[in-house]
Amino acid sequence: MVDYMEGTGVQYHIRVKEDDVGRYAMLPGDPKRVPLIASYLDDAVEVADNREYVTYTGYLDGEKVSVTSTGIGGPSAAIAMEELNKCGVGTFIRVGTCGGIKLDVMSGDIVIATGAVRQEGTGLHYAPIEFPAVADYGIVSALTDSAREQGLRFHTGVVQCKDSFYGQLDPGRMPVSGELLGKWEAWKRLGVLASEMESAALFVVAASLGVRCGSVFSVVSNQERDAEGLQNPIIHDTDRAIRVAVDALRKLIKADRG
Repeated sequence: MVDYMEGTGVQYHIRVKEDDVGRYAMLPGDPKRVPLIASYLDDAVEVADNREYVTYTGYLDGEKVSVTSTGIGGPSAAIAMEELNKCGVGTFIRVGTCGGIKLDVMSGDIVIATGAVRQEGTGLHYAPIEFPAVADYGIVSALTDSAREQGLRFHTGVVQCKDSFYGQLDPGRMPVSGELLGKWEAWKRLGVLASEMESAALFVVAASLGVRCGSVFSVVSNQERDAEGLQNPIIHDTDRAIRVAVDALRKLIKADRG
C-alpha cells in the first residue's frame, strides 16, 4: 500500500499519529461537537484539524481518550475508524443524532443501537450483505446502564443506516421512490427504532478490524409522529447523548483495568 505520508506516521486524512490519541475514542459526526464532548475530559487539547476530521485528546479517569469527528456518512466514518485504529484505538463510541421511526421514539429521547440495517454502500467493501452489522455487547451494556442511571428515557434496538439524507426525508420525489418507500415500510413493520447514517459502516468495519464499537444517539425528531399528527418538537441538543457516552466510557475503562 502506498504511504502518502512518506514514513512520518501521520495518518493521511485525520492527520494524527500514534502518540496523539488514546486507546478509546468517541466519534461525533459534526466537527463542532468535538470541543463540546472534549469539555468532559481533563486537559483536553486539539491535536489535529483536517477536512471534516477534528481530533481532541484528553483524559478520563486518568486514561487517555480522544474525540474525532467523522463527517457525514459511512465512507468518511470508515476512514476515521481505520486511521484511528492504525494509531492504537480499539474502542469506539459513535455519539450522534438520529430521526425516529418507531412512534414511541420521541424527540429528545436516547437511542442505543444494538444493530443496524445495512442500507448503505461502505460496508459492502468489507463484508457481504449477509453479514450483520451489530454493536459490541459490552458497549451496549455500558451505554444502557449509563442511560438508566441518569434517569433518561431511552430505547435499545436496531437502527437504519442510509447514504442519502434526502432519500429518507423526501423519498417521493426520487426516481427510485417505490424502492425507498417500500423498504421504509418494512423498517417500520420490523420495529426499527430510528434512522441515521454511520453506524452500519462502523459496526462492519469494526468487525473487520477486530475492535469494538457502539453507538448512542439523541433523537432530533420523528417524521412518523409528524405524519400521524402527534407531538413532534425539533430538539438539536445532544448533551444527554454525550453524557451517556462519557459515563459508558468510564465504565469500560474501569472494567478493562479490572
